[in-house]
Amino acid sequence: MHDRYQSPLSSRYASAFMLKLFSADTRYQTWRKLWVALARAEHELGLPVTKQQVEELSAHITDIDYDLAAQREKEVRHDVMAHVYAYGKAAPSAAGIIHLGATSCYVTDNADLIIYRDGLRYLRTELLKVIANLSDFAEKYKAIPTLGYTHYQPAQLVTVGKRAALWLQDFLSDLEELDFVLGSLKFLGCRGTTGTEASFLELFDGDEEKIEEMNRRIAGEFGFDTCFDVCGQTYPRKVDSRILNCLSSVAQSCYRMANDIRLLQHDRQVEEPFEKEQIGSSAMAYKRNPMRSERICSLARYLMVDAMNAPMTASTQWLERTLDDSANRRISMPEGFLCADAIVRLAQNVTDGLHVNEKIVEKAVKEYLPFIATENLMMEAVKQGGNRQEIHEIIRRCSMEATAKMKQGHRCNLLQRLSEEPAFGLTLSQMEALLEPNLYIGRCPQQVEVFLQKVRPLLSGLQRDAVQIDL
Repeated sequence: MHDRYQSPLSSRYASAFMLKLFSADTRYQTWRKLWVALARAEHELGLPVTKQQVEELSAHITDIDYDLAAQREKEVRHDVMAHVYAYGKAAPSAAGIIHLGATSCYVTDNADLIIYRDGLRYLRTELLKVIANLSDFAEKYKAIPTLGYTHYQPAQLVTVGKRAALWLQDFLSDLEELDFVLGSLKFLGCRGTTGTEASFLELFDGDEEKIEEMNRRIAGEFGFDTCFDVCGQTYPRKVDSRILNCLSSVAQSCYRMANDIRLLQHDRQVEEPFEKEQIGSSAMAYKRNPMRSERICSLARYLMVDAMNAPMTASTQWLERTLDDSANRRISMPEGFLCADAIVRLAQNVTDGLHVNEKIVEKAVKEYLPFIATENLMMEAVKQGGNRQEIHEIIRRCSMEATAKMKQGHRCNLLQRLSEEPAFGLTLSQMEALLEPNLYIGRCPQQVEVFLQKVRPLLSGLQRDAVQIDL
């Protein structure tokens, strides 16, 4: 297949599970399972469908003749009817009752809902692994002071663990959104050409309760509690919009975290995993590029843009249905899932092996701590009898002078300068006693610990090995 284009999501990035989930086998076998479920419900509710026909259909779910289906589709230009034909050839006694009362969206839309549901469940467990990794990291480093940044300029101290908690909080928000989407998914059921169920009123001689029961049975067979209250020919395309928005949200969180790691790796404070034999650059052999975090950001940009497809489709549906959604959805929905899968798996890898260079972190803290401590120094100088306004001016002037020297490559000598100011009233040793980093991290350790107490119950029983969902 080297002479054919392959999506990099398939060939490089997505997991075996997600590739199987969105494979032709899974899709068309799910169509056949739906046809079996429909035939079974119709048999049990008294329509002229025999038990033997249902059993024959059940026996031929996996033996799909793709060549026959493809040839038939060339003739009839209709994928669903091509597969009805191929299924009928595999189960000839049931050929006449396959798809009875249904329209194409019975299999296409319900299968999509099943596949998307299973994809979201899988991603949920994979996202929990990222949350578990970050929880461990935040716990380990909750009290390690590090330089905080606002506007990417040095600010007050935080802790390494507190910063990770910011990333973690974003992922918890994504988990809440994902759970909402999963919890609100409904089944289309078998509702007819424009969603009126008119064909089944005819088949069941006007017995509306049997129609309701048929849809309950089919939905229940695939693990859905409810069907949409009303629909056109398709399920509401707002569902796709909600799903891709959720996947985009995960991408946003991964991007934010990975971008922060890239910034920190530039200063050598934090590093993503780097294999023993890994090559950072084809020319510069010494390099350790944050390539996994960069890949997260690259794929996340794609997914955030891909998510725009669904709201554009949802907003342009005409009346009971239009087919301009089909080609777009065939691409944007699977690619969205495969991309989200790739991003989350990369995030697992990065968070599982994220390394902190504590000496570099400590060095950065020490370099800026004199500036950070100036308010405490001012308070101490006032206690020693100084004038607050005069002390403030001395600190401002000496800080500007020390900064100017640092920009010329010199070490920070702010404390030395302040000790040489008679009006400041503090010796160098007195000031150095106030340069304990833990005095400037506030409640970071406590904030992290309280936060993790809320996170840990979500991880109870989590298996960090790949979750398998029966396809």
